[in-house]
Amino acid sequence: MTVLEAIKKGAEFLERKGIESSRLQSELLLAHLLHLPRLRLYLEFERNLPEQQSDAFRQLLVKRGAHVPLQHLIGSTSFCGFHIDFSPDVLIPRPETEMLAEQGWQFLNSLSRETTFLDLGTGSGCIPIAILGNAKNTNGLAIDISEAALTIAKANAEKNEMQNRLEFRNSDLFSKVSEQFDLIVSNPPYIATAEIETLQSEVRDHDPRLALDGGPDGLEFYRKLAHESAKHLKPGGRLMLEFGDNQAEAIGKIFAEHEWKIHVLRDLSQRERMLIAER
Repeated sequence: MTVLEAIKKGAEFLERKGIESSRLQSELLLAHLLHLPRLRLYLEFERNLPEQQSDAFRQLLVKRGAHVPLQHLIGSTSFCGFHIDFSPDVLIPRPETEMLAEQGWQFLNSLSRETTFLDLGTGSGCIPIAILGNAKNTNGLAIDISEAALTIAKANAEKNEMQNRLEFRNSDLFSKVSEQFDLIVSNPPYIATAEIETLQSEVRDHDPRLALDGGPDGLEFYRKLAHESAKHLKPGGRLMLEFGDNQAEAIGKIFAEHEWKIHVLRDLSQRERMLIAER
């Protein structure tokens, strides 16, 4: 079987299994298996795959067809241009989360001085790594309740050469945080507990429950953040949070009750997706 035949057969199989962008995903899986950049495959269409590689490719396709996330199969993804490794211990970031990181670094750069920020529930560390890579005059603290997640985040920081500017700490929200920051950023759990079982299998069966479960109504962490964040912000500091579909109004009321001034941003699909708050 040639590279081109493998890609075509892989795409047909994934399409039958209901996997979106089946051709692209087939190419990404094969590129990962052959240790090649995806576009290099186009120069090697006639290359014959030995039986061992063909079998390994089929095994990857079967797993992807069973809705194991692509990132778990290839072990990594790109976030704001940075290479981020993954494991089942951390949430796979959605494209919308790149907007959260971008708003963070733009705000820090606007301050024109040395700054600090806190990332609550860092997971893979993708958000602070992206902020540090685009805001050169800042240092960050990344916290997570999961030691396993922190292990992945630390490795990603080292791979992207951010380890000297990013501190990690095992903490349940602010329980082990006493400092003040110019920016607090977070993509907290926001799925209502009962709704988790209705999610797509890629999320429900493979993302860590800790990173999904936002309590009975999905808003548990927003109540805590509205109540506790202000004392950890420097004067003029901001809090930036991602949230789920149809949560903007309820979250806005929570923050208004705690005397925050808020602004809501929409993502590229025009869904309300991000809260910027200041006191």
